[in-house]
Amino acid sequence: MIDLQETVEFYSKVEGPQKFVLALQHFIAMFGATVLVPLLTGFDPLVALFTAGIGTLIFHFLTKKEVPVFLGSSFAFIGPILIVKSQTGDLRYASGGIVAAGFVYLLLATLVKIIGIKKIKKLFPPVVTGPMIMVIGLSLSPVAINWASQNWGISITVIVSVILASTVFKGFFNLIPVLIGVSVGYLVAIITGNVEFSPIINSSWISIPKFMFPKFDLSSILLIAPVALATFMEHIGDITTNGAVVGKNFLEKPGLHRTLIGDGVATMVAGFLGGPANTTYSENTGVLALTKVYDPSILRLAAVFAIFMSFLSKFGSILQTIPQPVIGGVSLILFGMIASVGIRTIVNEKVDFSKPKNLIVASLILTIGIGGASIKIGTVELKGLALAALVGILANLIIPEKNR
Repeated sequence: MIDLQETVEFYSKVEGPQKFVLALQHFIAMFGATVLVPLLTGFDPLVALFTAGIGTLIFHFLTKKEVPVFLGSSFAFIGPILIVKSQTGDLRYASGGIVAAGFVYLLLATLVKIIGIKKIKKLFPPVVTGPMIMVIGLSLSPVAINWASQNWGISITVIVSVILASTVFKGFFNLIPVLIGVSVGYLVAIITGNVEFSPIINSSWISIPKFMFPKFDLSSILLIAPVALATFMEHIGDITTNGAVVGKNFLEKPGLHRTLIGDGVATMVAGFLGGPANTTYSENTGVLALTKVYDPSILRLAAVFAIFMSFLSKFGSILQTIPQPVIGGVSLILFGMIASVGIRTIVNEKVDFSKPKNLIVASLILTIGIGGASIKIGTVELKGLALAALVGILANLIIPEKNR
């Protein structure tokens, strides 16, 4: 376990310029995925940055400023948003569905509060949560490989830079391996002619995000809101992962109901302003695992960066020119870090795999989650981590205990 006294002492050393750079690293880690969702769906990327920053601050306020997470654009809602867009021709109806999805989170938070965390925890023993955490990281690995394979030379340069910063460098440089890796990779990409500068040249310096207020339509709500039932499972996995990295049980304190409320209110605010639904980001949890700096105030500073940068389109254009092989090289390490935390959870909790039940439960979660299995119930599609978690929970409840 992590020495909390040592961690507290470390917090006091991370101030001023060091804190600024650490926050910038978290901002860069979430940037690519956060702006990708609006680029795919038609929302304004600057609004997505703004609502990610505001949503993160709301989340921290509602969770007593204890959970070091960053909220960014959720990929789970892309499909339903595109369907609503094609059926209505107006993204404002999709925004209305996103507001409704946030409300579903609040209903789920109320249910968790009534039932109690102890009963919820029985549904998520280490044999379930460990493989769930592994799925979060491993299921993202094809994305990282796809990005990195576009130019392995640049990606390997990034990987080597991150490794050197993490293992060879000392002092503050040891805390910012992701930022060093991205900087070195971007420089190499410029030298080798792999950066397109036209977006920077053609963009203005300052612009107002194109905020958009929602419209509400029952059919659109029924398409989008039920997705929250699936992302509920992902939320538990992400909060469990974050707690495993930090060495705390955030499901108990500040409580799963509070994290759900934080996620739900942040998503509702995003919907009202014309941004994508929010979710906790594994990329930033990977940065926590890599740097071992868990101060939540650093994530809040990163949120302030996101809000500020949402008005600086020139800076956003610079970040958008970072080649995918650079992001891919960093992601190969960050996503692997998440999977490794799942392995650590299983080892630390001493899960007994001599029991056939544990073997079967873990096997089902891993194969279904990584394999990309999916089922459709009405308009709601369960797939990936959400389906794997549901199957794992049910298997753990149904399969009888029997030692080999």
